Amino acid sequence: MPSATEGRLSATEGRLSATEGRLRRPARLPLGTRALSVVLGLVLGVAGLLLTGASYATAAPAYLLAPASRSGFVTASDDLATAFSEQDVLGDDGSVDVTQHITWHFPAGEERHGIDRLVQVRAGYQNRDDVYRYYAMSEVSAESPTGAPTDVSVTDYGAYKRIRIGSPSRTVSGTQQYVVKFHLAHIVNDIGDGTAEFYWNTVGSGNQNTYENVTATVQAPAASTKVACYYGPQGATNPCTATSGTPSRFSAPTIEPGDGMSVIASYPRDAFGNLSVDLRKGKAGSTNEGVLSPETSRLVGQLSLGLGVLFPLLAAAGMGTLVWQRGRDEMYAGLTPGLTPGVDQADTPVVRTTRAPMAAVQFNPPPGVQPGMIGTLVDEKADVVDVTGTLIDLAVRGYLTIEKVSSGGLFRKDDWVLRRTQPTVPGAALTAYEQMLLDGVFASGGVVQLSDLKNHFSGTLKRVQAAMYDEVVYRGWFRRSPESQRTGWQALGIVLIVLGGLVAILLGNWLRIAMGGVGVFGIWPLGIGVALAGVIVMVLGSRMAARTAQGTAVLVQSRGFEEYLRTAEASQIRWEEAQDVFSRYLPYAIVFGVADRWARVFQEVATAAAASGHLIGQPLWWVGAWDPNVGFTGLASTMDDFSTSAAGTFVSTPGSSGGSGFSAGGGFSGGGGGGSSGGSW
Repeated sequence: MPSATEGRLSATEGRLSATEGRLRRPARLPLGTRALSVVLGLVLGVAGLLLTGASYATAAPAYLLAPASRSGFVTASDDLATAFSEQDVLGDDGSVDVTQHITWHFPAGEERHGIDRLVQVRAGYQNRDDVYRYYAMSEVSAESPTGAPTDVSVTDYGAYKRIRIGSPSRTVSGTQQYVVKFHLAHIVNDIGDGTAEFYWNTVGSGNQNTYENVTATVQAPAASTKVACYYGPQGATNPCTATSGTPSRFSAPTIEPGDGMSVIASYPRDAFGNLSVDLRKGKAGSTNEGVLSPETSRLVGQLSLGLGVLFPLLAAAGMGTLVWQRGRDEMYAGLTPGLTPGVDQADTPVVRTTRAPMAAVQFNPPPGVQPGMIGTLVDEKADVVDVTGTLIDLAVRGYLTIEKVSSGGLFRKDDWVLRRTQPTVPGAALTAYEQMLLDGVFASGGVVQLSDLKNHFSGTLKRVQAAMYDEVVYRGWFRRSPESQRTGWQALGIVLIVLGGLVAILLGNWLRIAMGGVGVFGIWPLGIGVALAGVIVMVLGSRMAARTAQGTAVLVQSRGFEEYLRTAEASQIRWEEAQDVFSRYLPYAIVFGVADRWARVFQEVATAAAASGHLIGQPLWWVGAWDPNVGFTGLASTMDDFSTSAAGTFVSTPGSSGGSGFSAGGGFSGGGGGGSSGGSW
């Protein structure tokens, strides 16, 4: 259940979204996006022509490739397993013999030949991309107590083996029963803590059919010591029934399309022999079969070469034009850089510029512009340092105190204690992202250790960053969020790159294997050309976030203030103002990366003041020891350390164990080392 603080946070976000809805103009699709969508349509059209002329010798499963006579997937109500029972018998060599008893109801009025089983035989291994883990499959058989055809064919589908059961020349209807058997090697995992584990997807979460009355048993050389069962979408942690023993027993509620069921059983390691994994080099391929006429083949080859050259040229020309017309910052013409039009200058013209004007030194930050806003404006990104700088700025303004706590150990990192406070002097109201950050840090109470936020704060961080992008749009510095601009163009580029890869690899391999090549050049030039167009879109699209004339004016002021922080001299700062000026500008110095120099200047001020009998005290927001001889430089260094620690803490997320389903983080549906799913064909 959500906490009260989370409820307040959600309410704050809701008010922010409502405000944005009133202020934002309706979004228009960029000209470049419309132009490139035409290019994308051409590519898809070419792929459609290729597939239209092809006849498949081996039909793909209904859930992988729907026939033209059908629209979408079959519904769960008329094409489903009304009962699914699996018996898994583990061998002492880490293998498993799988027996699946399946009662399948076929949809009325549609021709079906039998059922499919997709069995995973290849999986990633320890985040390596040069090898994969292999579960060799053998001893495949099928029978039908109800007399349905049980011809068996096994084909390779990337990381899966497809077991097709049935006859291409005979159809089935109504409800039929099947018994499917197969053997998989090297499936049991040696966890390394004296236990061995069978983590298996009884129903893979990639399935597109309903499974009712799902049960499973696992028999092993020894009794299980611990069991678990999960069901639901990939990553779900919904528990299902699991009972340890000999055998271990599992059952789950109805498995809906897109859901799966995973079982985990742990055993003593000495119940098994050698449990080494079968590692193989390379990556799994894909098998596609089809037939094109020689005339079509030559046409495809020639068209592929021409379009492969044309698409990158079109992308470069289109994106270059868009960057020149819309991707450059605006600025007020005829005004001193950094100034904005007065009341009597409402008709001041706006022009585009390729670079921001030179900035004059500014002794103060732009009025009302916080450190996080300056950081987001300068590089068009709400970086984590902008968030940590905001937190320090909130401390300076009286909303919290920061205290360093020694770890007390040689190899342990220091921690930080944050205490929420109320400003003694009322100031400007917090912006939405500042309030969101403050509430997120202190969601568990008024006192929190920074380390307590580890693995729990990344969601809040993303929301704070999103609110910072919304804030720069609200202030009129950008017409659209720079992040959404980059994300949109990157997404389009990725689509083109992926599409190019699919055309070049999957479709290209299919044509080459089925026909020995297409024309002189094959389909590769088209795929490479589309992928290059995607790269061009991504690179130039990252430059499409343009500041408004108002944003450019604030940028010039910010750069002028940065120049002051970089060049300020101790002689320019009065003793009685030193503590306040240091604290107020320290978060900006952290965002600009000049905190060390800023601190050295104030240490010189403090040293000169001490020589004249004037002591400059420590800032009120910092709790801890204060040595006047190194106070400012030490504090700046400490805040740099705090900013670095906070950044690492804010972005941290719970890592995957890559092994046991019982380890830290727990198991989940779809997390097994293998599994099966399937439907009818």
